[in-house]
Amino acid sequence: MSTTAITGEQHRTTSETTHKLTLLPLIALVVGSMIGGGVFNLPSDMSRQASPGAILIGWLITGVGMLMLAFVYQRLALRKPDLDAGPYAYAKAGFGPFVGFNSAWGYWLSAFLGNVAYAVAIFSALSYFFPVFGDGNNVASILGASICLWLVHVLVLGGIKQAAFVNVVTTIAKLVPLMAFVLVAIIGFNLDKFTFNFWGSADAQGAGGLGSILAQVKSTMLVTLWVFIGIEGASVYSGRAARRSDVGRATVIGFCGALAIYVLVSMLATGVLTQPELAAQKVPSMAGVMEALVGRWGAALVSLGLIISVGGAFLSWTLLCAEIPYTCGRDGTFPRWFGSENANGSPANSLWATNLLIQAFLLLSLFSKSAYQFFYFIASVAILPPYVFSGAYALKLAITGESYGNGDRGRNRDALIGLVATLYGLWLVYAAGLEYLLMCAVLFAPGILVYVKARAEHGERAFLGYESVIAAGIVVLALAAAWLMWTGRISPL
Repeated sequence: MSTTAITGEQHRTTSETTHKLTLLPLIALVVGSMIGGGVFNLPSDMSRQASPGAILIGWLITGVGMLMLAFVYQRLALRKPDLDAGPYAYAKAGFGPFVGFNSAWGYWLSAFLGNVAYAVAIFSALSYFFPVFGDGNNVASILGASICLWLVHVLVLGGIKQAAFVNVVTTIAKLVPLMAFVLVAIIGFNLDKFTFNFWGSADAQGAGGLGSILAQVKSTMLVTLWVFIGIEGASVYSGRAARRSDVGRATVIGFCGALAIYVLVSMLATGVLTQPELAAQKVPSMAGVMEALVGRWGAALVSLGLIISVGGAFLSWTLLCAEIPYTCGRDGTFPRWFGSENANGSPANSLWATNLLIQAFLLLSLFSKSAYQFFYFIASVAILPPYVFSGAYALKLAITGESYGNGDRGRNRDALIGLVATLYGLWLVYAAGLEYLLMCAVLFAPGILVYVKARAEHGERAFLGYESVIAAGIVVLALAAAWLMWTGRISPL
């Protein structure tokens, strides 16, 4: 692939055009990024602290919020065609370089920590066939995951176009076991189990309650966010799209398809096993539900499906999380070192940095009691800044009228979309809880040094105005989190 500048002044050569991504691979990037390991563990993740009624409310909130976010990316792709790096570019354009940097840093954190969670899920599923892999985070699993990590590394170094083609194939393959589960679960669905204790209330003796509806709904929020991470996948690659309009189409099509699958999987499972039974299932919990329906062959099919699905998602997120520091390195938000390409047009240095960090966190997973849940919770919290500021930027454009003509009827509609998307993002910050927010601050604090170095390379002041206050707040929160972890009040693993 020839070099593609991630700015508004792109030089479109004939060679460059032939390497552009069309609608199908863009949809595959969105679907492949969203539908990964999370969907295969939705039955237990959603039911761990929530009743069927609360799960339905959770999906309603998530459906509306994520639909608005999908519309945000669709509209921004058309109104701001010069911003080709997705969430990070929108945050920077709307709220300044340091806010943009933290959105990019959070997106990167989320991407590579999500890959750690995916690696754990793959080898937890493999343990169904090879018990030596245990829960996916023992020595055998870490060795296997490390080999897979560096094989994907070599594939991506061979070129973005080739890796995107592989992602199309794995995206199609992963949908087969999901559709099989949905069909079998519809046949085996038991309405009495679904409606029994529908709201998770306590019995006459006060036992068996799951808490208030609000608390139950909150418990589902990071789970639903986790399975929708990747909705911005086409937006991140908008600079590589053959047609700009395909970016918005890919985002909305991918969202609608994924939402339908997620709701069916999580709700149908509550009509097969009870809430305590679902909560007790190991990763991937869909395998346990399928085994209850058709026997061991069903569990084997689901486990195989997870391996294929997460393998594709692992590839998608390797592409996405290498692209962000690459684009940031090219426009000065990250140090220049991150913006280097190899002869195949792949972001080589950012890929090396990403996969070395994944390798380090894979080793840390050896010491985690529930590695999969921990890493995807942290990944979900880390991606909140780019999501919140994307919605806020769309709202800002609609309020100020920037990029709108006189009498543009879409302005009020876009203002409502941006407002709802922003409020949904803030609700997720609240639902995440203080513990995970503090632990995320520990990961955001080192990024300040990276940002300072990047600004120094261009002879610019590190912080402008209120940005120093934001930086100080991150450092204070990180120090507080470090002290709480040291004293054992919160646990990082």
